[in-house]
Amino acid sequence: MAEQGKISVERDLRLDLFRGVGLWMIFLDHIPHDVVSWLTLRNYGFSDAAEFFVFISGYLAGFIYGPIIKAGHFLAALKRLWRRAIEMYVAHIMLFLIFTAQIARTVRKFDNPMYEDEFNVHNFLLHPDVLIGQALTLRYKPVNLDVLPLYITLIATAPFMLWAMVRRPNLTLLGSIILYIFARIFDLNFASYPPGTTWYFNPFAWQMMFVFAAWCGTGGANAIWPYVQSRLALTLASLWLLFAFLVVMSWHFAILGAWIPAWLNKIIYPIDKTDLDMFRFTHFLALAVLVSHYVPYGWSALKYKWLRPVILCGQHSLPIFCFGVFLSFAAHWILMQYTRGVWEQLVVSAAGIVIMIAIAWVLDRARKVPDLFVDSAEIKGAAATLETSKA
Repeated sequence: MAEQGKISVERDLRLDLFRGVGLWMIFLDHIPHDVVSWLTLRNYGFSDAAEFFVFISGYLAGFIYGPIIKAGHFLAALKRLWRRAIEMYVAHIMLFLIFTAQIARTVRKFDNPMYEDEFNVHNFLLHPDVLIGQALTLRYKPVNLDVLPLYITLIATAPFMLWAMVRRPNLTLLGSIILYIFARIFDLNFASYPPGTTWYFNPFAWQMMFVFAAWCGTGGANAIWPYVQSRLALTLASLWLLFAFLVVMSWHFAILGAWIPAWLNKIIYPIDKTDLDMFRFTHFLALAVLVSHYVPYGWSALKYKWLRPVILCGQHSLPIFCFGVFLSFAAHWILMQYTRGVWEQLVVSAAGIVIMIAIAWVLDRARKVPDLFVDSAEIKGAAATLETSKA
């Protein structure tokens, strides 16, 4: 039973599972020319792990903090969400500094400037005094570090979005859709560095995925559930995923590309990731429809031990993502400096995932260790309980 005055939220292990899968996919996708990355979603459809994370983050924000705000505890939700945003900001800055130092050391030791150009740190090594300030304001971001600034922005603004969501959910969602349309029409985006560039993940566009997920988490999913699980929705979702699969296969096999008519190419391309193209958004929704049907709440397989490693990674997503960035660069460096054979790629990729699992296990064990310090209220409560038992 939940303590009086507290709101109890039961954890949905499906979200941890798919977040863990997303972390593994990001690690593999960040290793250039890795044969194992053929296992990731981006090779078979329009969307990839980025949609996974934004949707899950938005859903959890709505599911956990929506009831808190609705109960009149806006400041409590604000405090916790902003604390999370600050944690992500600190993690991003630390990740940036260590990641850049890792690349700089590799460039000097092996006398190979390819890495600094490939990971967009050449300017930083030339002008660190200027680029530090740009990094602190989230303008300058090396390759593979683009997604955390998006999460920081979305989480920092989430309390105000959720305040509106619990009062006028449909109007809030409509406002999000309008902002998305305006962002695409008028090229709304945050400035980046160097001057003239913008954020790789446009917050004005990607907010729609986050807000839609929050809308689902605050009760919208229940309202549309009969339609989502209808035979028509399942059929349309399956057909859309098949269409996306055939289009993406045409990128890898020229013979398939010849079968796609020119008029269809004009409609499809470019499939823009920066501004969350509708082809990406709808592809993810189609996946979500099928997953929600075949992986229901309380899915029995979630209790199996063989899924525990990926669930653990999903439960510690921020540190595992940060370690995954380092591991992907290390894997890339090993393959470039020594050998790029298929077996070597398999071993390096598997080793990276095993290390991520080991780190997640250590973090999980550390979280279960009881704190050495307790506050006075807890001491008084324990003393009162002891006196009552004696009486």
